[in-house]
Amino acid sequence: MPLPKHRTSRARRNQSRTHKKTEPLDISVCSHCGEAKLPHMICKACGYYNDRLVMEKKEKES
Repeated sequence: MPLPKHRTSRARRNQSRTHKKTEPLDISVCSHCGEAKLPHMICKACGYYNDRLVMEKKEKES
């Protein structure tokens, strides 16, 4: 197997990694309760999706 003849410098190594960054998530607002949520997902606060009740919110038992 061939091996590199010279060590890759930090600058050249980091230049190749410039496109490997993560982008922030898109956050939308729930149309029913106004909470922040991920797009195309059920709202965790109220259980609505696309102005329809999909999942009833469970109450915590103490």
